[in-house]
Amino acid sequence: MAEESDLEKTEQPSLQRLEKAREEGQVARSRELTTFVLLMAGGAGLWFMGSAITQKLVKVLRDGLTLDKRMTYDTEQLLPHLHALSFDALLAMTPFLFILLLAALLSPMLLNGWLFTLQPLQPKFSKLNPVAGIGRMFSANSLVELIKAIAKALVVGGIGAWAIWHNKDAVMLLMTQPLEGAIPQLGYLMWSCFVTIMGGMLLIVAIDVPFQLYQHNKKLMMTKEEVRRESKESEGNPEVKGRIRRMQREMAQRRMMAEIPTADVVVTNPTHFSVALRYSETGMRAPVVVAKGAELTAARIREIATEHGVPILEAPPLARALYKHTEIGESIPEALYTAVAEVLAYIYQLRRYRKEGGTQPQKPDDLPVPAELDPANASIPVHGKLAGEST
Repeated sequence: MAEESDLEKTEQPSLQRLEKAREEGQVARSRELTTFVLLMAGGAGLWFMGSAITQKLVKVLRDGLTLDKRMTYDTEQLLPHLHALSFDALLAMTPFLFILLLAALLSPMLLNGWLFTLQPLQPKFSKLNPVAGIGRMFSANSLVELIKAIAKALVVGGIGAWAIWHNKDAVMLLMTQPLEGAIPQLGYLMWSCFVTIMGGMLLIVAIDVPFQLYQHNKKLMMTKEEVRRESKESEGNPEVKGRIRRMQREMAQRRMMAEIPTADVVVTNPTHFSVALRYSETGMRAPVVVAKGAELTAARIREIATEHGVPILEAPPLARALYKHTEIGESIPEALYTAVAEVLAYIYQLRRYRKEGGTQPQKPDDLPVPAELDPANASIPVHGKLAGEST
């Protein structure tokens, strides 16, 4: 029973499944919505541009039916004249056709936004299987589409028949009216019938759009096994993840080593820890740690500092405190301001001595490092507890 439940599609599609389906062109689409938008765009276009289009087409028709004596005796002029009339007719219809083209392009975006992919155009020989094709013809989806088509025909046809029957008296009166008054009246009747039918189409769209969204979501539903497999694939192979983390650490270490030549001083333990500090009076509130490391990394920091002439100062308590309580790129704790200030003062005096001579400065001894910040002190907190407390 557990295996059967794992094979049933009971889980909602994941974001990864939805994105993959979108890349393959599988998105919810409503043909009824596209049809409704096209018809409304066409109706609006005729409402606002119908008069101008009619005038231009009447002019084209008049010019086409008007014979010129030159064309009567020179038939070679007929074809260019026909080309000119066709171009004028096309030019008159261009704004209306452009509105329809714009509606056809924008209507699919109402559900899932813009999507351009060539995946559906790729040949799939599985679609040529006649057995599968017959199965699709008699599937539940085909039955639903047939019911939709019948319902749409009944709704639209019924509303159209009602609109015509409701206006039958006005239609019959058109035969008794003069042409100048009958044409506007006919236009009004056609427009009222169109609006009524569009109301029925809107009802169909209101039903079809949620149904298409439901069908699309149901099609992409996942089994519990698929969810587990996708989760495992997204998390990745532990070996690959370990390799990625190792590469990230190596890249971070290389960036850290590249910052050492810019440091003002390297404070050492002298062998176990090394911390490189940099300070600028402009733009820095406090000295910043640009590199730190223990054991082999500490030795490498000292080597790079020696190669680039960065001063190295042995101050075990300060080195331990800086290594323990700072991170690369962060400012030093306020409790260490005084101790680091003495170190930097010594470094500045040493630089001046090397440039100008004079009295050689003395290395600072007994730096004021708070006992609670020195890891060598057994009473300092470790991860929120004292070193002597049990975890």
